[in-house]
Amino acid sequence: MFEPSRRQLLSLAAAGALLPAGRALAAPDLPREVRRITVAGKYQVWTERVGTGATKVLLLHGGPGFSHDYMDCFADFLPQAGYELYFYDQLGCGLSDRPDDTSLWTLPRYLDEVEEVRAGLGLDRFVLVGHSWGGILGIEYALRHPERLSGFVLSSMTASFADFAAYTAQLKQALPAPIRRQLAALEAAGEQGGEAYGKILQDELYTRYICRLKPWPAPLTHSFEVANGTIYNQMQGPNEFVITGNLRDWDRWHDLPNIHVPTLVMGARYDEMNPKSIEREARLIPGAELFLSKTGSHLAMWDDQRAYFDAILRFLAKLRG
Repeated sequence: MFEPSRRQLLSLAAAGALLPAGRALAAPDLPREVRRITVAGKYQVWTERVGTGATKVLLLHGGPGFSHDYMDCFADFLPQAGYELYFYDQLGCGLSDRPDDTSLWTLPRYLDEVEEVRAGLGLDRFVLVGHSWGGILGIEYALRHPERLSGFVLSSMTASFADFAAYTAQLKQALPAPIRRQLAALEAAGEQGGEAYGKILQDELYTRYICRLKPWPAPLTHSFEVANGTIYNQMQGPNEFVITGNLRDWDRWHDLPNIHVPTLVMGARYDEMNPKSIEREARLIPGAELFLSKTGSHLAMWDDQRAYFDAILRFLAKLRG
């Protein structure tokens, strides 16, 4: 049966629609392999290998409920440098099965899924890259299965949801007063999950702190278009300003010193994660390296791309010895 590959990136790039100046599309002759892995006993999640190499890199996308697509740009940098790259859509997301069973949308179940995907792909030792919500999974995996990891990249995720909520509250208060009044009126009316509230977030928050490129790259737009709102609402809440989901009490600050895997902690000046919290993580994880983009946002992989991937490639080169 035909399995869809990274079609959005390739087709749009061929049309010249998304590649910023100075960026090269991943070589079209790189080896690729799509596989589906069974998780939770009966569901299938989509994975794709790009390139080959002794160092294997598995990507954990954000959300919860988004897809791998916005991380497509990793394929423009890592495989050409000799790293074997693995994308995967978490259960309920993107090209993976999307069951209606809401009991599946929990951190413990997703953590088990990462190990099932690792085993299904045959990755005995690998580098884990977790971005945003994927960073939560990465922290949990590094604490549970350090023997599996040769390295860990923690990208744009603080170590507690309380810290995340406190900083987004600051970002909200920094918005222009008329915008804050609109948000307050919608919240009073119970419409914080509605279209009007979402449009304000898109126009006023996301363009400042999620991705500062105009227009947004097509893979990122696609991730928003196919996002699973049920997972996002259940695990996080209606939006960045209203945290009501089952992750709201997650906190690993006290456990970061127990991560003994070579780690690169990444953040950005305009991230929706507090840059000071990113710095704190790097201090608490023994021997961790720190990268803070001076111009990028939550998706510095796009809006400060060269600096972001230079930092990752330097880190991976050290792991090679």
